[in-house]
Amino acid sequence: MIELENVSYTYGGGALLSDVSLRLQSGSFHFLTGPSGAGKTTLLKLCYGALLPTSGRLSAFEQDIAGLDRDQMALLRRRIGVVHQDCRFLDHMSLAENVALPLMVSGRGEAAQQEDLSELLNWVGLGDRKDALPPELSGGERQRAALARAVILSPDVVLADEPTGNVDWEMSQRLLRLLVELNKMGKTVLIATHDLSLIRAAKSQVQARVLRISQRQVQLAGADL
Repeated sequence: MIELENVSYTYGGGALLSDVSLRLQSGSFHFLTGPSGAGKTTLLKLCYGALLPTSGRLSAFEQDIAGLDRDQMALLRRRIGVVHQDCRFLDHMSLAENVALPLMVSGRGEAAQQEDLSELLNWVGLGDRKDALPPELSGGERQRAALARAVILSPDVVLADEPTGNVDWEMSQRLLRLLVELNKMGKTVLIATHDLSLIRAAKSQVQARVLRISQRQVQLAGADL
């Protein structure tokens, strides 16, 4: 699905990631961990083409990302759902309208929009909050809405950047179960997190590979996690 071959990324004159080789295979589940500032968000941005590597090769769905034009990149990004760390929404639009934005941008029909949207909001437990405005949502509701928005186009890959960073343990477990369900549907999932307890809790639910960024490189984490 997504492959990095000897990828490096330099920012501000210094190497943030160096000589990273990684393959996210179809239907796989990965955690990405490491200290703050290690480059977790940068690696996710590379995976969906928001950043391009300073050196090395980055490909997604057998296409070299560096060679894609603007329209090709837009089509590729529809196959990659991203749950951003900051959960940005348009405050003047309802929860349902915010979640449906990717459908509207992609030109999906109105009937398909409503059917997909209602089903998805019920799946994340927000069916009764569809008319709420973003400022009225709790932290857990915002995170679930962000996940719904990321998967509304049924992407092949889901990338989540610290999706449980601002919620309590119970809600983090609920979000984890939703991500595990997506994986069981065949989606490739990569979660960047510093929460080792979340990773341990996932072991009984899914076969996950745990990666750690250390000294600018991505390494397979030990069995102690």
